[in-house]
Amino acid sequence: MIDRRTLLASGGAAVAGALLLGRSSDAAAARYPVTKTAAEWRRQLGPQRYRILREAGTERSYSSPLNKERRRGRYLCAGCANPLFPSATKFESGTGWPSFYRPLPKAIVTHEDRSFLMARTEVLCARCGGHLGHVFRDGPKPTGLRYCLNGLALRFQPA
Repeated sequence: MIDRRTLLASGGAAVAGALLLGRSSDAAAARYPVTKTAAEWRRQLGPQRYRILREAGTERSYSSPLNKERRRGRYLCAGCANPLFPSATKFESGTGWPSFYRPLPKAIVTHEDRSFLMARTEVLCARCGGHLGHVFRDGPKPTGLRYCLNGLALRFQPA
């Protein structure tokens, strides 16, 4: 028999877990043109990219070689090769992650992210729903936006 204290404690733990862990990628996957099972994504992406793109993880700041990428080209989703951002919109934000001020048309979707007990705007690939990072309203002109992205969620394609 479960007593009231145990019931309340386990319910509280479930709520806390949902708040801290964020979204479930499997539940959201059905609404994107590119869908795969978790096993297929794991095989394709490897453990680090899977954790970021499919589980909304974050890489360590200043760890991405894309921070130093300065060539002309575009940045693609590492999950499905969807073109996301032109290199002309990349800028140095000082945050340690690749940052952009404008995506390509219809390349991304956003939604409210209330994980870690804060409200942010999550950036997802419009083709596969992969977690790319977050967008903030402290970027440069002309948009005033800073798309702060995980380098492991991206691949660079030179022009």
